[in-house]
Amino acid sequence: MDPSQESDASLLWNDTLGLLRQGGMPPATLTMLESCRPISFDGSSLHVGTALSFVQRRVSQQAGTIEGCLEQAAFQPVTLVVDLVQDTDTTPVETGARISSEEAKRIREDEAERTGEREAETREPAAAPVGKRGDSETPGFDNDPEIADSKLTFDRFVAGEENMLAYEAAKQVANGENSRFNPLFIYGKSGLGKTHLLRAIQNYIISNDPSRLCVYRTAAEFIEEYRIAWNDPQLSARSALSRRYQNVDVLIIDDIQNMRTAAGSIRFFFETFNALMDHGKQIVCAADRSPSQLGMGDSKFDERETSRMDSGVTVSVQVPDYELKLNLINAFYDRMRQDAEREHVPNICGTISLENRKLMAERAGTNIRVIEGFVHTCLINAYRKEQKGESLTREDIIKYADAKWPTGQRVITVEQIQKAVEKFYDVSHTDLVGSKRNKELMEPRHVAIWLTRELTDNTLADIGKHFGGRSHATVKHSIAWVDKSKKEDRIFQDRVQTLHDSITDAS
Repeated sequence: MDPSQESDASLLWNDTLGLLRQGGMPPATLTMLESCRPISFDGSSLHVGTALSFVQRRVSQQAGTIEGCLEQAAFQPVTLVVDLVQDTDTTPVETGARISSEEAKRIREDEAERTGEREAETREPAAAPVGKRGDSETPGFDNDPEIADSKLTFDRFVAGEENMLAYEAAKQVANGENSRFNPLFIYGKSGLGKTHLLRAIQNYIISNDPSRLCVYRTAAEFIEEYRIAWNDPQLSARSALSRRYQNVDVLIIDDIQNMRTAAGSIRFFFETFNALMDHGKQIVCAADRSPSQLGMGDSKFDERETSRMDSGVTVSVQVPDYELKLNLINAFYDRMRQDAEREHVPNICGTISLENRKLMAERAGTNIRVIEGFVHTCLINAYRKEQKGESLTREDIIKYADAKWPTGQRVITVEQIQKAVEKFYDVSHTDLVGSKRNKELMEPRHVAIWLTRELTDNTLADIGKHFGGRSHATVKHSIAWVDKSKKEDRIFQDRVQTLHDSITDAS
């Protein structure tokens, strides 16, 4: 091949990608185009190559748009030819991630200590479990058959009106019925069952379709994996992690809000995200806030990334009402007794009447994990009382509930509310109480003022002093704005309730 043809092809292709980028080409399509290698340009045809049949087909479908930009760049009509070529690059998920030499050195030192500890251990080689593996140099993931024994399954999830949409969406993702649920984004406050649903997806796939490789990671685990990948100076993080993720069929990331301070990890995650989506793979994410909220304040998530997460199906899990709390308590009660009998744990075999379980639902808070602990406490104490010939009383349940949710002695300060709102919306205290009036600050400021009115005994004038000396009328306007928005927007109402509960549960 004439070297000038290859050089011209590279220059023309780069100019064309720039024009497509300026023209608003979707990031996912651009990622596919960037993965193609310019081969030759003979004056009338530009040949680019890819090792992936899927990419060849998708890029060819965009030929009309691409050829329009090719003509602009070359000042003459140019035909695009997408060739299927042998893969000479072992990094199918291309990233532009970089790390400083100082951080790389620190990571290598930390990993060297861990490696030294591991080398001191001797272990038998394990048989390869069911599932797909990566190559021998950089192992991929395996479906872990032990996870299938987890109790976090769909059968053990208690569904109600507040979480039914998320429950049904998770089931459809697990059985692969509906490709439109991609990506699936589940959000809601801590303790409402998001992790249960994510693990249920993984457990279902392992038990029913182990040929699909399903990987579950918390954001913290993903960040740590990204950092450790830089330990080997002979292997870039790009190739190390790319080869690990290339065979993943379902990628699940939990608590994705915790990734917002790690810009490098975010870049790599979304490059992986785009590559997997472009290959028809399933992505599931969960967070304590919606995708749009992840982009608020000083968050490292930009609009392209939050819109990408919000491009599929986004569903919330809401705080349980009385009916769901009663269903949860009944389910926990029955399962704990069954598990205790099967596992021969006698001290959880107490009896709680239905009337007392109804009282438990009336007195319980909204965090499902805490409700489960509440049932466990009541069961243990019911068993102890039965050993003495007594029974669990209403007064006992009220006492245990007050220990879990001590509403009578709760004192909430304006500072607590402001800190909670600042953390939730990722805004600074200066901006929250300051005079800036941009859209990103108005909602958190209105909500903080509304919560202060709801949760404290401060007068409107006192509230105004805590928020930069605002007037009585301005405080009233904020309260009215939140009241009106809650009635008109169920998602906004969920956000406010989530904040309200996080403050009261923590106090």
